[in-house]
Amino acid sequence: QVQLVESGGGVVQPGGSLRLACAASGNTFPIWLMGWYRQAPGKEREEVATISSSGDTFYADSVKGRFTISRDNAPFPIYLQMNNLNPEDTAVYFCHARATPSQREYWGQGTQVTVSG
Repeated sequence: QVQLVESGGGVVQPGGSLRLACAASGNTFPIWLMGWYRQAPGKEREEVATISSSGDTFYADSVKGRFTISRDNAPFPIYLQMNNLNPEDTAVYFCHARATPSQREYWGQGTQVTVSG
């Protein structure tokens, strides 16, 4: 079992920045893919950015050039640096992890990011 806990959400003005963090507890050894998803009101959850255990990254087109995913040496913690935020980035951001070889998924409880001002 893996437990994920996000932190760093909040309210920021357009053009501002936030840094999200995701800590993990439990057996993280099988985790090979870590990332961030978000869900805005009335919309489906969408993938924002991922990073693999080998360091390969993926970004949604909507955040490329503005968001950066990173991690420490171990699978966790992971971070999401969000710059030049706009109101369309307002959502609950979820930390996600996938294990190998089971492909079991783990989710955090989410942290609210609100861009307004």
